[in-house]
Amino acid sequence: MIDTIIVSGGNIQKDFALDFLKENIRQAGRENLCLIGADRGMDFFMELSGKEEIRPDIAVGDFDSLSQEGKNYLETLAGVEICRLKPEKDDSDTQSAAVMAMGRGRREIAILGATGSRLDHVLANIGLLSLGRDKGTRIVLVDQCNYISLIESGTVLERGCQFGKYVSFFPVGGDVTGLTLRGFQYPLECYHLTASDSGLTVSNEIAEETAEVTYESGTLLMIMSRD
Repeated sequence: MIDTIIVSGGNIQKDFALDFLKENIRQAGRENLCLIGADRGMDFFMELSGKEEIRPDIAVGDFDSLSQEGKNYLETLAGVEICRLKPEKDDSDTQSAAVMAMGRGRREIAILGATGSRLDHVLANIGLLSLGRDKGTRIVLVDQCNYISLIESGTVLERGCQFGKYVSFFPVGGDVTGLTLRGFQYPLECYHLTASDSGLTVSNEIAEETAEVTYESGTLLMIMSRD
């Protein structure tokens, strides 16, 4: 169960993000779910300032990309923890927010606004998935069309609970060996997946009620897509 949602400054479809927040508040309970605005992500919270349950718990960033209206909103947030970062820093604002959450014992983190037109930021955010795994934390990136995560060998996917129609797999940081896909429209058996042939594992579909993913070694990225 997700215990932290970070809202970053990338692409956010407001209706989807609001529904995602409400659903996770319903599942976890507002008192158990930490909401963090990372720099320009605070503009999203500002737009929803009339909804008290969506009020952020923490704001993190140097706030160089936050709108002036967002900066004014930030100053009105009594009771919200504000962590101001220096512009000259090694981590992105989103990474700083994720590291803070992990340092406070959060172990299931979803990030909204992690995708968009800035591919450098998208790649950096995908790198957070590996950082989280190294620290014993599951991090996922979510937008209206994609659910991006690392998955362990032995993961079972339920067709009735999948995020979107398509499921794609990519090796991260090296090859994935012994990749086996069962219950998919395009199954694989003990395949050695490399970055150069990962087109083979794009746009697969779950064909049975459940599908299983196993592999022998490596790091496997999964993207569930709705279009």
